[in-house]
Amino acid sequence: MARGWTGILAGVLALYSGPLAAQAVTPGAPPSAGPVLASADLRDGTDLSGPWHYSIDPFRSGIAGFHGGMPDAGQQRWRDVDIRAAMAKDSRVLYEFDLAHSPLTSLPSSWLTQAPELRHYDGLMWYQRTFAAPELRKGRYFLRFGAANYATIVYLNGKQVGRHEGGFTPFAFDVTRLLRGGQNQITVGVDSQATEATVPPPVTDWENYGGITRPVRLISTPDTYVDDAWVRLTRDGKMAVDVHLDGPEAANRAVRLRIAELGLDRAGTTDANGNWRATMAAPRALIRWSPDRPKLYEVTIASGEDQWRDRIGFRTIERRGADILLNGKPIFLRGISMHEEELGVDPTRAMTPAASRALLSEIKDGLHGNFVRLAHYPHSDVTVRLADELGLIVWSEVPVYWRVAWSNPDTLNRARTMLAENILRDRNRASVAIWSVANETPVTDARNIFLRTLVGDVRRLDDTRLVSAALLVERDESADHPVMTLADPLADALDIMAINTYNGWYSQDRLADLARSEWRVPADKPLIFSEFGADARAGFHDPANKQKFSEEYQADYYRATLNMADSVPTVRGMSPWILKDFRSPRRQNPDFQQGWNRKGLISETGERKEAFDVLSAYYGTKAVQR
Repeated sequence: MARGWTGILAGVLALYSGPLAAQAVTPGAPPSAGPVLASADLRDGTDLSGPWHYSIDPFRSGIAGFHGGMPDAGQQRWRDVDIRAAMAKDSRVLYEFDLAHSPLTSLPSSWLTQAPELRHYDGLMWYQRTFAAPELRKGRYFLRFGAANYATIVYLNGKQVGRHEGGFTPFAFDVTRLLRGGQNQITVGVDSQATEATVPPPVTDWENYGGITRPVRLISTPDTYVDDAWVRLTRDGKMAVDVHLDGPEAANRAVRLRIAELGLDRAGTTDANGNWRATMAAPRALIRWSPDRPKLYEVTIASGEDQWRDRIGFRTIERRGADILLNGKPIFLRGISMHEEELGVDPTRAMTPAASRALLSEIKDGLHGNFVRLAHYPHSDVTVRLADELGLIVWSEVPVYWRVAWSNPDTLNRARTMLAENILRDRNRASVAIWSVANETPVTDARNIFLRTLVGDVRRLDDTRLVSAALLVERDESADHPVMTLADPLADALDIMAINTYNGWYSQDRLADLARSEWRVPADKPLIFSEFGADARAGFHDPANKQKFSEEYQADYYRATLNMADSVPTVRGMSPWILKDFRSPRRQNPDFQQGWNRKGLISETGERKEAFDVLSAYYGTKAVQR
């Protein structure tokens, strides 16, 4: 049934007709599963965070009956009925659920931390709550989910409103016609179980936090509203804007772009499809966004009764030979990788502004960093907005990871949709500079076609940023020192070469061998060491032997690897693995791991290890050398 539930969603894209198909994004863009609702977190609405009832459904009886057909009424979790009253009234009535009286949890949050018996639950969970809507309403209403992991089905007042697949990107449904005055019942089924056809596949190196992990909001708009807007600097330094209106009066409608602080005021008219595109000279007073000066501007786009707004920074990012240029000047990316997991002994993937700030501040202030790799999936919009504010350049990734079903067209379609949802959410974020399409994927013909399709989607949806992927390398086992060759055929399609290297941890190399490493990589493109690292349990010291898992070994590993990196002429940045120890069920050494990947430079509670200071000192020197 796990495969069956995900299979139900395999054809989900065919069920929806979203505005993306009508946008001026260029032909060949990937499909969309619903409204874009760009900058939805800044729109007026009702936050549905807080208490929700929940009920496990390990056999997925609320999705299908014993023989795979429609579940009987007694299992239909979404029914809009008073269960206790119905059973008390008629002895023939049987319900085997009652969500209105089931236990409560507080969302957004993963169910793994809700109760001890749910710590390793992997399957279908039902959530339900009620909320009030005004009797007199006008315009349109959308239910917008920041993310739910992994496959989601949503009902309002007993009626299905839509499905979505993917655990880390937003989705929304128009519920204008189903909404009623007074109390409304929303029921959400979320299935966390991965299959061989999902993205990511079942085998990973991080915790699978099932549940509604980002906010749910009821958003109101006028009948015709700004569904998507993208305001940016082009590569040649001009200001450009793309707008898409959705609604009955979207065609031939007046729109106006304003950036009051810059005195910019530009009017236009949409075409027959509700699109408006314009290019203009950048205002002379414009201060370009950078890590040193992360300037953001209040941007509004008005059309009829709707006024869209966002806080946007303006900068250019490009590659020239082996250099990465920010605003036309070379930059070295002083970064680290990060999973979406808050500090604490029992994280639940609830990234509040405070939780994100606690992590990103360690990078910006503690490590003297200017770069963060958000691995291995799109992180919360809270985190990306904070990167804008703090001045951290972002590598943003989709979970095309390890053993993906490269030959499965449904899997490719899922990956394309996730990538599109990620880009459409974050195209206005100045911090995002690199879109990554994969991590550590073995080379095959089917894989090459799959990833080249994603690279093509990136370039169609966003021609202002760089494209990369974390690649594998080949090692010459006959050499008496590390000889690493990047022979991946995908390399020629990417702007930035990125390599994960763990010589000295997952290899038999002694740390002293790393100084003699040879890296045979393209000489005309920038290289990022997207991962390197060694585990250490905070507080475990072995200064004499410096065995693995000691803080001393991790610190020496960093010294040796950083020294090695300095000898590679095309290195233009790095994002070591990883900022914080994170949960990973595959890591079970009882002395040192206990279900945690211990490669963090800080522990799960924020305790800095010795290697933190090693990287901090290295980046401090790099910052001065600019």
